[in-house]
Amino acid sequence: MRRAVDKFKQNNKKSTFTLQLTAMVDMFTIMIVFLLKSYSTSAVHITPQQGLKLPHSSSYTEPVEALKLVVSLDGIYVDDQQVVPMQNGELIAGDTDANDPDFIRGLYEVLDKQAEKSKEIAKLNEEHHFEGKVVMQADSRLNYKVLKKVMYTSSMAGYADLRLATVSFE
Repeated sequence: MRRAVDKFKQNNKKSTFTLQLTAMVDMFTIMIVFLLKSYSTSAVHITPQQGLKLPHSSSYTEPVEALKLVVSLDGIYVDDQQVVPMQNGELIAGDTDANDPDFIRGLYEVLDKQAEKSKEIAKLNEEHHFEGKVVMQADSRLNYKVLKKVMYTSSMAGYADLRLATVSFE
């Protein structure tokens, strides 16, 4: 047994393998930098609705916490609840006001209730302030006329600070 151990030690000394720590440290440094760059520290996550094709943009700003408004081909949603149904990206004739064709009644009612609720919370909680912010996810296949009506109605309900969610080119 002793002879086998001695033979192993002699053969092991002849090995040319040495551990290269410098290359391994470089590799781990690159991995850490990559993971830190790809890690998002934002508490706000915007997940597009299924079937929604968001427009592309080259600019990037941090998302803000706000009321979520989704305008898709099949309807308008506020906080994941459908408030106005649509057909192939077009509003149904009875959804707009007769005196003001840019005013969407169903959307205004829901947004107005949300604004009142937020203002009541602001009265009870000093840290909360109603700012009238909306993050709108709009399908890129929609006609601008529909988006203009949605933006007009949301500003009438007190939500004038509108941010459009897009997909970045990165």
